[in-house]
Amino acid sequence: MIKPEKTINGTKWIETIQINAEERATLEDQYGIDEDIIEYVTDNDESTNYVYDINEDDQLFIFLAPYALDKDALRYITQPFGMLLHKGVLFTFNQSGIPEVNTALYSALDNPEVKSVDAFILKTLFTVVVSFIPISRAITKKRNYLDKMLNRKTKNSDLVSLSYLQQTLTFLSSAVQTNLSELDRLPKTHFGVGADQDKIDLFEDVQIEGEQVQRMFEIETQVVDRIDHTLNSLANNNLNDTMKFLTIWSLTMAVPTIISGFYGMNVKLPLAGMQYAWMLTLGISVALIVAMLIMLKVWRKM
Repeated sequence: MIKPEKTINGTKWIETIQINAEERATLEDQYGIDEDIIEYVTDNDESTNYVYDINEDDQLFIFLAPYALDKDALRYITQPFGMLLHKGVLFTFNQSGIPEVNTALYSALDNPEVKSVDAFILKTLFTVVVSFIPISRAITKKRNYLDKMLNRKTKNSDLVSLSYLQQTLTFLSSAVQTNLSELDRLPKTHFGVGADQDKIDLFEDVQIEGEQVQRMFEIETQVVDRIDHTLNSLANNNLNDTMKFLTIWSLTMAVPTIISGFYGMNVKLPLAGMQYAWMLTLGISVALIVAMLIMLKVWRKM
């Protein structure tokens, strides 16, 4: 979808969301955007980047934003969105229809402090970076719940939730890191040349916020990994206890089987002719079982 033109203090803004082939052709024919640029800026597999075309004086920004697969289960990945300054016109590309990107764009548009297209871009990036924070807080809340489950019986659903947290943290941590690397580089590019004090302040605000978000995800990743390690250790210990119990039980049951097996043979055996021979075999079995358990206890096998 190509939305109607808007203006940002005299600069045209063309907003696109999930454009199709016909709309791509419109961008090429009506606005003169190269086909390769459109393919690049709408590729869902692209990573964070900034490109300046010295011949066309075009500037292309690609950044990653959180994309919810299942908000209730905290399943998130990241998808790219793009901004292109082409012939004095700003084009934005939200090919995945990310709600956080739409919110960031209109938040910057309605901000009275935004007085230039450069400020609009930086404010948009700032809001996208901030959009990672509520997800981090939700992860913290879920992580605290799973942490409490360590002292209780862990369910398979808890393990699945932990796996989702690890996947989400992997995607978001990587995106935050690559975004921050590009934000640190941005002031040194053509976009940062001749920046006034207001623009420098915006650069610093975005970088500081990016660093804060990065630290939040680093901490969450470490804590969730430790919880996963602890749960694995508990599961292994429980398995060891179960195997120990089954082994001792099988040894205990083997003793009567051996004794009764001997006296079940059709041959003459000592004491087999006694009236209460079966009680004798029972007593021998019990005595051997008790002796075996005492030896296992002494050898610290129980």
